Amino acid sequence: MHIDTQLDLDEYTALREGAAVLLRAGAGVLVLTDADRADFLQRMTTNNVAALRPGQACVTVLTSPTARIVQVFTVALPAGEPDALWLLPAPGETAALERHLRGQIFFMDKVRVANRSAELARLRVAGPQALRILAALGFDLMQAGAGLMQADNGAVHEHEGVLAVVQHGYDLPGVELVLPAARLDAVAGALQQAGAAPLTGSHAYHARRVELGRPAPGAELTGEYTPLEAGLAWACAENKGCYTGQEIIARQVTYDKVTRMLVGLRSAAPLAVGAQLTVDGRDVGAITSAAWSPALEAHLALAVVKRPHTAAGTVLLADGVAAAVQELPFTH
Repeated sequence: MHIDTQLDLDEYTALREGAAVLLRAGAGVLVLTDADRADFLQRMTTNNVAALRPGQACVTVLTSPTARIVQVFTVALPAGEPDALWLLPAPGETAALERHLRGQIFFMDKVRVANRSAELARLRVAGPQALRILAALGFDLMQAGAGLMQADNGAVHEHEGVLAVVQHGYDLPGVELVLPAARLDAVAGALQQAGAAPLTGSHAYHARRVELGRPAPGAELTGEYTPLEAGLAWACAENKGCYTGQEIIARQVTYDKVTRMLVGLRSAAPLAVGAQLTVDGRDVGAITSAAWSPALEAHLALAVVKRPHTAAGTVLLADGVAAAVQELPFTH
């Protein structure tokens, strides 16, 4: 049986059972200001950005006229800065998002785009103990009286110049921190002293992401797919008015026209990213992510597959390897 020898088991265990710190190299921050900032994003992206209130955040998708994914990013409205929207793009995507936004500003729009990536840094504290770790730094994120360490999804907190965005359903469950770049090493060190393991590589992160069935930029969240096909239907608000690609997405929902979906695959042998999936010799999809799961002792993958081959238990072939469709997240 193949095992990923590059996967650090301590890091992997921290993501499943404890907490881990992921430094977001290349992850920037854009800030939108002026009177039309919310309406500007509202007309281009899938989620109801205009409904955000101070202290809230949401994930939204910038879509093309054909409803394909252009970018996925977080929009946060800090309570301490209610006249600004903070945008958190995927690592490496800040410059592209900035260019796109600036290109969509018409002469009557009252919108200003500021790139604050040089002065601000980002990191993520992920894992079931993330809130406890952050409490040691002064962040009171846990719900009062909650049996588990839970915090409201999309809540935005500020403490001593650090912005914290709670995210349960996007990326690995955890808290995204935005902080002055000059304090990055100190904060990361304090988190590690509080018990969070540093993620030194990508293998543990990748394995946990696949187990949870979380789509990622560059894998599932690409221009090949619509948000509905890539598992981001929850980031597409209904009845919010027009936005680029909205008519196509609305038709897909109303008339059940989503013809392919994100699914999980499990196999006895490794699966290769990019491999075509077939049924009776016909292409029905492609593998977008693959990983070895130490907890499940199995080869897992994410794939976008045509209906009706998305039902749990369906067996697909990938380069001669049999892979069974499973519901996400993987639990057994």
